[in-house]
This record gives sequence, structure tokens and C-alpha cells, in this order.
Amino acid sequence: MSRSLHKLSARRVETVSTPGWHSDGGGLYLRLGKDGSKRWTFAWERDKRRREMGLGAFANVSLAMARERAAVARAQLADGLDPIEERRAAEEAERASRSADTPTGGGESKQAGEQASPHFGVFADKYIDTHADGWKSSKHHKQWRATLWTHAAALLEMPVDTITAEDVASVLRPIWRKIPETAGRVRGRIEIILDAAKASKHIASPWENPARWKGNLVHMLPRPRRKAQVKHHAAIPYEQMPDFFASLRRRAAPAGRALALTILCATRTNETLRMTWSEVDFDAGVWTIPGVRMKMGIEHRVPLSPLALQILQEQARTSNRRPDGYVFAGQKPGTPLSGMAMLMVLRRMNMGQYTVHGMRSSFRDYMGDMTGHPETIVEQALAHQVGDETVRAYRRGDAFLKRRVLMRDWECYLLGHDSQMLAKAVEDAQPPMEGAA
Repeated sequence: MSRSLHKLSARRVETVSTPGWHSDGGGLYLRLGKDGSKRWTFAWERDKRRREMGLGAFANVSLAMARERAAVARAQLADGLDPIEERRAAEEAERASRSADTPTGGGESKQAGEQASPHFGVFADKYIDTHADGWKSSKHHKQWRATLWTHAAALLEMPVDTITAEDVASVLRPIWRKIPETAGRVRGRIEIILDAAKASKHIASPWENPARWKGNLVHMLPRPRRKAQVKHHAAIPYEQMPDFFASLRRRAAPAGRALALTILCATRTNETLRMTWSEVDFDAGVWTIPGVRMKMGIEHRVPLSPLALQILQEQARTSNRRPDGYVFAGQKPGTPLSGMAMLMVLRRMNMGQYTVHGMRSSFRDYMGDMTGHPETIVEQALAHQVGDETVRAYRRGDAFLKRRVLMRDWECYLLGHDSQMLAKAVEDAQPPMEGAA
């Protein structure tokens, strides 16, 4: 038999103790959670999208049974079918059959209705697939599955209308104090899925969501500890930035250029590393970052200072300038520079106690302490939302001309130049008064 299939032995499955994914081949995995739970998962990829389907807990599904279920799923894939959709269709058919065979009246009908409710894991799969396209991050649906399959394994094989508050509390207790932030997410996701199951009429009304905190789990679990004080990214004091920047500019490697551009533009790491040549307008001196790459989901125009343009021209001479190509390409074709590349530059410069993201704080502190630029303009330069929804509805511009002056001021400071010459430019950037000549 080919070793691409049936890699696991019965003894291995019984004794494995290392958390993670253990492959049996052909898309079948035994997933061992940090809490010791074991579950079977079938995984595949279609249209460049990874899909996962739970096959049951190891306590209820043997290795042989899991292999049979995986074989069925592989056959469905070979026929162009979706295993998850096929399983849902089979459950619907079974539910319809039970309803047809159930006599009207009393307790017998109620029992049949209870059996027809989908398992939590099956309904969770359906919910996640339905909402995945509406989530901002492509990783979000993987995080939902990972947290539920790892920390709520005991619920997955339970019909949604049989889950009690004690069942939910039992899966949360092992992680409630140990990893409280994750535990809070798991509880919230269980609550959402059970609410969705009720909305889909899989749970009868009246009904109290067993995963709800107020008036329910609050009496069964200790109150969460207060959130620890936010730890800010370590930032180089702005007084030291000119000397640091001068040393940085002596490094000609792509990672050094990427860090210099990130500092000049006050952008986030991924915004710089995933920059493509099509986003850069050299003639206008503008870098337009599409909304899909921005934290707020809104397109952001970055005014490129003279030195920022020079850095991009330096990089252009050493890279393939295809429109869809990354400005700071990685070693592997079609990938950007590693997310650790700029941090490693800091470490090699004996500045490893600071972070790349902290450079944005250095920029913010300098602008607040040493210049007269309005706070709203500085916040817009950082691509932060300014004002409430009403303010944003009436203020639809992005103050681009003012931000160009601001970024030129920042460049002058980094280069050790006198920025007083910009005072007139700041005044010139003010919009004309209505009715002015």
C-alpha cells in the first residue's frame, strides 16, 4: 500500500501526545488539542481556498471509520462535489424522512424533532462558510474553526438543541483562567452559532442561549480578570530619529530601504511589504494603498516626499517592475519580503529593543511636540479614523495637500534640515475661503 495513505497506526493514534495536526494521508488528519482532545478532520483545497470538515471525535470515531469517511469525501471531490454540501444534503434528507414518518401528537413527535436537530459542529461549519465572504480577513474563518475545534470539541457532536449552560461551562473551564482572551472569543462564538441555530428554527422557542454571559454563565464561571494594560510598541524617542535614520540610509539592502520608506511614510509593516508597483505614481508623487490592505478598509493616499521617491527609484533599479509585482519582493517568486526582515535590520543595528510599528509613535510624538500641524491632519497621515460618523459624513476629503507638507516636514527633520522653510508652504496649502479671488 502506498505510504501516501494510512500513515497512522492504531497504536500511534492511541498514544500520540503532541498537540497539532497528525496526517494519515489523503487529507485525513487527527487533530490533538492542547487540552488533550482528539478529533478527525478532512481537509482539501479548491479554487485556492482551503476547506475543512470535521469527521467526529476520536472517542466516537475509530481510525477505520475515519478512513472510510475520508474515502467517501475524496470520491465526492473527484466527482466535482463539495463534501460539506453533500453531508448537509444528507442530513436534510434524513430530517425530512423522520418528519414524514413521525405520527402527529405528543411526546413521540417531540423526540423525533430533537433527533433532527443538526450537530453543533455541522451547523458551525455551515455558519462559518456562509459568513466567510463577508469577513474582512481571509484568516478569520480559519480562526473560528481552530478555536471551536480545539477548545469546544465536546460540543461538536451534540445536537444544538441539547446543549446546556453546564456543557458550555465545561469546555470553557480549562482555558478560562489560562488563556482568558481566547476563552472569551470561544464563548462568544458558541453564543453566536447557537443564536443562528435558533434563528434557523433548529431550536424551539422560548429558549435561553446557554452560552450567554449575563444572567447565565456569570453564575458558573469566575468573572474575567480586568484586561491588562495595553503594552505599547517600543518606539525610538524622536530626538534620536535623525541619527538613527542617517545610519539606516547607509544600508543599501532591500530590507533597509523598506524600513526607511516605512518611517518616511509612517505606514504599517504590511502596508509597505505588500506594496506593488501599480500602486505608485512617480509623476504625481503618490502611493495609493487599496482599502483591502488597510486596517480601516478605506483606500489611503500617501504623499511621497522627495527621499521616498528616491528610495523607490533605487529599489526599481534592482527589481522586476511588473505592475503586479511586489516593490520589496521576497526570495520566493511571487511573495513579498518577510515580515521579520525590517525587524532584523533593527536588531543588526543594535536597536532590537524597538519595533517597526513603534516608528509611527515616533512620528506622532514629533508632530505633537514639535510642530503646529493640526492633530486631525496627523491622524489622517497615520490612516486613523478622525471624528465620529457624522463628522466623517461631512468631511469626505483626505487633506492631501496638507499631508504632503506634513510628510515633507517629517523628512526634513529626519535628514536634520531646518523645517522653518515649510511655514509658507503650510499656509499655501490652506483651502481658499469661499468667495475669495
